[in-house]
Amino acid sequence: MSKPERHVFVCVQSRPPGHPRGSCGAKGSLAILQGFQQAFDAQKLWGRFLLTNCGCIGPCHAGPSVLVYPEGIMYTGVQESDVAVIIEEHLLNGKPVERLFAAADVWPNDI
Repeated sequence: MSKPERHVFVCVQSRPPGHPRGSCGAKGSLAILQGFQQAFDAQKLWGRFLLTNCGCIGPCHAGPSVLVYPEGIMYTGVQESDVAVIIEEHLLNGKPVERLFAAADVWPNDI
């Protein structure tokens, strides 16, 4: 296996209902992960890119959150319809999707 161009982490952290921090899982992050998986399958992106589900990566209040390395770009408030945009613009064309950037006080996305 060669080194992947980018590594995508999708937070799927779940907490009990009513937890004060909320969670990406409660906001539909599993569907986001599945959207990435389906797109990776359909476009044969496995190997070129990595996809990992993960626990909490910070801004629970603003989730679902997706983190892309090596750039260290964090996206928040990601919806299922954003998956194709992230893949096309960021993964395939190297242009991070600025409208989905986490707030600067949460995660400084320096590009």
